[in-house]
Amino acid sequence: MSETMPLVRAINVYKSFGSVEVLKGIDLDVRSGEVVCLLGPSGSGKTTFLRCINQLEEIQGGRIWIDGDLAGYKEKNGKLHRLHDNVIASQRREIGMVFQRFNLFPHMTAIENVMEGPVKVQRRPKRDVEAEALGLLEQVGLADKCHAFPSQLSGGQQQRVAIARALAMKPKLMLFDEPTSALDPELVGEVLEVMRDLAKEGMTMIVVTHEMAFAREVADRVVFMDGGVVVEQGNPVEVINNPQHRRTQAFLSRLRAEHEQAVQQHVEAEQALEA
Repeated sequence: MSETMPLVRAINVYKSFGSVEVLKGIDLDVRSGEVVCLLGPSGSGKTTFLRCINQLEEIQGGRIWIDGDLAGYKEKNGKLHRLHDNVIASQRREIGMVFQRFNLFPHMTAIENVMEGPVKVQRRPKRDVEAEALGLLEQVGLADKCHAFPSQLSGGQQQRVAIARALAMKPKLMLFDEPTSALDPELVGEVLEVMRDLAKEGMTMIVVTHEMAFAREVADRVVFMDGGVVVEQGNPVEVINNPQHRRTQAFLSRLRAEHEQAVQQHVEAEQALEA
C-alpha cells in the first residue's frame, strides 16, 4: 500500500435493505494508526457501515478499500464482480470486530475462546497460540480468569475477552460497535480502558460509541452520521464542544440530557440505599 493511501478508504458507499436506503453515499478515509469515532442517533447507519467494512453486508454502490485492496470485489472493465466466499473470508481475517453483545462460545473457557480463531482458522500450532492467548488475556487484565467460562464472568470481563479474541487474529484494523452499550454503568470503564491502551499502542480503530468523554479523549477524529450520510466531522473537542450543524447540535444536546438524567437517577438510587 502506498504510504499516502489510507488504511481504509470508502468512496460513495450505498447500502439498502429492500426499499430502505441506509447508507446514501458515505465517503471516509481512515489512516493507519488513527482512531475514528462514529457518532449519531440510532438508525443513522453507523453499524451498517462497520458491517460493510467487514463485509458482513454487501454494498449496492461505491467502493471500500482495506490496505489498498478492494474489499469483497474485483474490478474488471469498470464493473465489480463479487469475490468467492473463501477470498472474502481471507480478507475479513485481517479485521477484528467487537460487537455490542459478546458472542463468546459458552462451552469454552476464556482462553479457549481466544485460541479458537488462530487454531481453527489460521491453523497455527496450539502451543504457540496458547502462550499468545494468555498474553492477550493478561493485556486485558484477565490472566487470572483464563479458565473461567463466560457464565462465570461479568459483562465487562466477557467484553474484554471478546477484545482479546479479536486481537488474537493479529488484525490490522479493529472495529468496535458500541462495545459498552450492553454493560452496566459500573463496568463500562474497564472496557474503555482496554480500548485506550490499544489506541496508545497505535492500533487503527473505528469505534461506534455514545461515550462522549472517550471520543473526546481518545479519538483523532469524530464523524457524525445521520440519515445515512456524514453530516459533520473533525477534531473531537471542536465537534463535540462546538458542533456546526443543527443535527449534530440536537443529537449532542439530547445525549447530554440523557446523561444528566442517568446520573441523577444513580444518585437517587444511592441515597435510597443509604436511607
